[in-house]
Amino acid sequence: MVPTLTTIRDALTGYLSQQKMTINQFAGQSGINSGTLSRLIHGQQPIAMNHLERITRAMGLPEDHFYSLYVEECFDHSPPTWRRLRPFLVRSAELGRLDCIEQVVQQLLEKLTYAPMLFEVAEGLFQEGLWQAAELLYKNVSDSEKYQNSERLALCQYRLFRIALGDDQTRNLQAAHIFECYLDKLDEADQLDGIKHLVNVYYSLHKWEKADKLAQDMLHLATLRYNLQRQSNRRMGEEKKPEKPLCFYIYYSHLMRASICEEHNDFTSALKFVSLYTDTSWIQKDDKEAKRTIAQFQEWGKANTLLYQVMSGKQDVLSEYIEHISTQRDELFVALSNILASANRYGWNVDHVLERFADYIPYQTYATEFGEYNQLIISDQHTRFLVELAAYYIRNKRNEEFSFVLQSLESASKINNESIALACINMFEQYRYEAGQEELERYKLLIRTVKNSNTKNFYSASSSL
Repeated sequence: MVPTLTTIRDALTGYLSQQKMTINQFAGQSGINSGTLSRLIHGQQPIAMNHLERITRAMGLPEDHFYSLYVEECFDHSPPTWRRLRPFLVRSAELGRLDCIEQVVQQLLEKLTYAPMLFEVAEGLFQEGLWQAAELLYKNVSDSEKYQNSERLALCQYRLFRIALGDDQTRNLQAAHIFECYLDKLDEADQLDGIKHLVNVYYSLHKWEKADKLAQDMLHLATLRYNLQRQSNRRMGEEKKPEKPLCFYIYYSHLMRASICEEHNDFTSALKFVSLYTDTSWIQKDDKEAKRTIAQFQEWGKANTLLYQVMSGKQDVLSEYIEHISTQRDELFVALSNILASANRYGWNVDHVLERFADYIPYQTYATEFGEYNQLIISDQHTRFLVELAAYYIRNKRNEEFSFVLQSLESASKINNESIALACINMFEQYRYEAGQEELERYKLLIRTVKNSNTKNFYSASSSL
């Protein structure tokens, strides 16, 4: 065992004494030049990160064993240099040592000159998916620049918004409200991506008017940028690019507006928007990425044209729609949800559909050409699907109805979807006399969870329980 001492040098000296090793012997074991090692031990040379890694490995210790002491090494025992601190921050992030990152950041941000460098590290960590460490850096850089009104501050807030998004809809809404204040300070490319994510958040929260307004803003900005690029014949390599081709944001605006019309059962308007996101007459730049985008929206347009006819009550289109989506594995879950909603609305029997696609009923996140479905939207969609399935089974007097009501209630409580939770409560209460004892007990437990949300309507709906 190596005794806990005040510096890395003390620990190394103690180790050499304990193992009865010379500097030359340890130099051979660690791969550090013996002269360099001697200077390190005697405090004549700062310990670099590669030295720390070699020393720790040669002593047979976990890689981060001396990390807390290394923070002191960088600030108290030698002048801080970015050459040592940057790799230390990155490696601390990779090893999950957020405590060490916090210690470094708190000392560095006493001088604002380090803010750009810390932001650059945060951007790298964000791209690598090390979001916890990136979040810590973004928050600290934001705090240090909160009075600067800079694009870097806006970018920090955009990244924090992205990191905050998850299954907790209350947290998502708070994050969206904070980020919106910084949206217009971003570069136009980042604005497009920021608006896209905001549209998804507000759509998943059923704030249709807000989502529609943002979708229109996205259309306006993307169209201006697309026309300017076409008229000036500028190359995209000369300026910052958004995550997707510009045509994606134009099409996506129409897609989301069609979906909002769908939510209002305005399928005539929804079909008009479908014609807009399947129109290719205005496309000028037909590169590989644009072709992929066009192909995906063409596919969505074909499927949604059939879907909106089904949802309008045209049962004769149902078979064609089912055959079309049967080959689209990534779209099956959402399609089943919409078929069930139509079946409940018009009194159709769709047992054959449920039997055919039984494997797609359990929740999972489905991949598309553009990555995973937005997690917020698919979680909400799954919760609503369970309600529709429960309603369908109740209408057809099946035994599984309470299981799906309870699953939906549990899912709604997790994502804080009040309207669906209330629908589940009302549905269960209406038929609770048919429920078994086990289902009643589970229902009571879920009601307690719902009440913990401190939502006034939940209390009133369940006050008699």
